[in-house]
Amino acid sequence: MKSTSMRVIHRYLGFFLVGIMAVYATSGTVMIFRDTDFLKQEKEIVKQISPNAEGEEIGQQLGIRGFKIEKEEGNIISFENGTYDKSTGEATYSIKALPSILEKMTNLHKARSAQPLFFLNIFFAISLLFFVISSFWMFMPSTSIFKKGLYFTFGGIVLTLILLFI
Repeated sequence: MKSTSMRVIHRYLGFFLVGIMAVYATSGTVMIFRDTDFLKQEKEIVKQISPNAEGEEIGQQLGIRGFKIEKEEGNIISFENGTYDKSTGEATYSIKALPSILEKMTNLHKARSAQPLFFLNIFFAISLLFFVISSFWMFMPSTSIFKKGLYFTFGGIVLTLILLFI
């Protein structure tokens, strides 16, 4: 393929993917802090589950991992950040969650093959690989810019290997 053709495809694919690249950059940065409360807001949840549920069954129905009962007084079971009324089956608890738009971005970033838009992630990954490969067609191999680019490429590969193996 000619150098000019590769440049044109690289340029317009780059323009086309600006939005999704911004989403992935933002959600990737937010996901670094997923083990903290950074940017998270407290939300109150009221959920109806089966009455007279016991122990781990409550946690399973609420979708709470590591569910532990803290105390039980009559029909009221208290657990971390909430309560469950055995007689009515109503559970009230609070969670910390990202604002809606950030939650949607991180869910797109973490898409699985069972989700309907997983093909978008595959397309994006292939496009990023194209950017990696096509960048070597941006300049003629005999130019000093290309040769300097190879030094940066080598430095980037070394840094990547260091990060992978430390």
